[in-house]
Amino acid sequence: MSEVQNTPDHGQEQSSPGVSRRGLLRNGALLGGLAALAGGLPAGTAAAATTSSTSAVPRAGARSAQGTVDIPNKYGKPFSVDDDELFIFAVNFKPFELGGDDAGRESTRYFDTVFGDAIRAKFPAVKIKYATWDYPIRYEDLARAGRVPDLIIEDPRTRIDRDLEPLGWVADLTADLQRAGIDLSTLNPSTVELVKSRSDGGLYGVPLFIDEHVLLYNKQIFDKFGSRYPKVGSTYDEIYQTARKLTRQDGIDHYKGFMQHPDNYLALNQAGLYPFVPGASEQPAPEDVKVNLTSAEWKSISYNMNRFLQLPGNTFTTVDDFFKGDMSFPGHLAMAVHTLSKLNAYALSDLYVEEDDAEQFAEWAKSVTIGVTSMPVLSRGSTAIYQPNTRAAFVPPQSAHKDQALEIVKYLISEEAQTRISSYGVKGVLATDAVKAAFGTAIPELKNIDTSAVYWGDNAVVKNYQNTEYWDIPLYKVFRQHVLIDGMDVDSALQVAEQLDIPNYIKAQAAAGFTW
Repeated sequence: MSEVQNTPDHGQEQSSPGVSRRGLLRNGALLGGLAALAGGLPAGTAAAATTSSTSAVPRAGARSAQGTVDIPNKYGKPFSVDDDELFIFAVNFKPFELGGDDAGRESTRYFDTVFGDAIRAKFPAVKIKYATWDYPIRYEDLARAGRVPDLIIEDPRTRIDRDLEPLGWVADLTADLQRAGIDLSTLNPSTVELVKSRSDGGLYGVPLFIDEHVLLYNKQIFDKFGSRYPKVGSTYDEIYQTARKLTRQDGIDHYKGFMQHPDNYLALNQAGLYPFVPGASEQPAPEDVKVNLTSAEWKSISYNMNRFLQLPGNTFTTVDDFFKGDMSFPGHLAMAVHTLSKLNAYALSDLYVEEDDAEQFAEWAKSVTIGVTSMPVLSRGSTAIYQPNTRAAFVPPQSAHKDQALEIVKYLISEEAQTRISSYGVKGVLATDAVKAAFGTAIPELKNIDTSAVYWGDNAVVKNYQNTEYWDIPLYKVFRQHVLIDGMDVDSALQVAEQLDIPNYIKAQAAAGFTW
């Protein structure tokens, strides 16, 4: 999925020019997703979040005599799950959605290549059924049909509270993991802590992989203006000086020096700051939820970002401008903090590019020679990069195949599976030498790109989250609204977001029956 946090289109950034017609149709279909979820589920489901975080959704769908649940959907595509099938549903990682089409071909290419084929080979006796959001089905379709997935791959940072808890599809897995022999102590600790921070004092899921943020740079621009390439461990101060040099006019061509999405910069901040103030309960009432964005630490990281946004000629648009986003011409952005999945797409891997878009991507690629290094750090000697942009596995308490699902999760965090996952261009949560060495080896298009910086650094660990409830608050208000549109200074933007925007948002969401 894309970079923008808390926007009406289910977390997606505005479509870049040249996106396929099918992509545009699907992006449009996302607009009403969560509203439909609230309005169209069985009575009491939408309110589950205000009662119990593990309220069961009854399995009361249209079931055939053969034990098959039919799942009607907005596309009118026949879709069903048999009782003896272990149903895996993947959400909020864009590559999962690629490779399908509206004539009936399902989006299974990425899942099968990276995960599914290996799972089936490892567990030949298990019948796997797979689907991804939103074609052909969505969460609300499954809830109406009463068929709960047996294993969900999802973004734990925002979607536990936004989707899974309201449906009652999460519960503390601590005892189940112990029983299944699943050891999380070997995994990237920041990914485990992030899942815990959203799990109301327990552990709702198991991290699987990280769509890590890295610094992409266009060697063509650096070479054109005689600048040194950024290197591993570069500080924001150093990157700012480079951005100043490379934000320039050259004839009729304008180049921007640096883009970093300000919402993600705050939400995934490298200081591990958490905006919610601990209270007396893991599930406080909405009126008891307090936030703090005006501490000295929050101000410090905000000042750091603001200087890039205020750099004349470096107007923020989208980090997709590194390739081709909102700027008029491709390849006119020197540096961008972006994800590994975008790196793979910009390198033209067919696993990461929709078939309809391949020709245009290849044309844009002529203007970009990709370099990759670690994202900037806050101070000299620091190794702290973003909090992990991780995806995790969730096994709902209603699963009829819970033991099998847990065995699959156990396999997916093994060195064998993590090595495979890493080879396809995402960062593993298990960072053994074998896993790190495998990065990108199954993506031929990465062969001539130095990706040695992918596993550099330490993901920031979220802190002070105990006795809080996570809400997907509108952090975009700070920079994209108040600084860039309203023209406020940083201190004022943080104060207005803390004292007005966020409380009003929480109040409105609570009045509508939501806790996100």
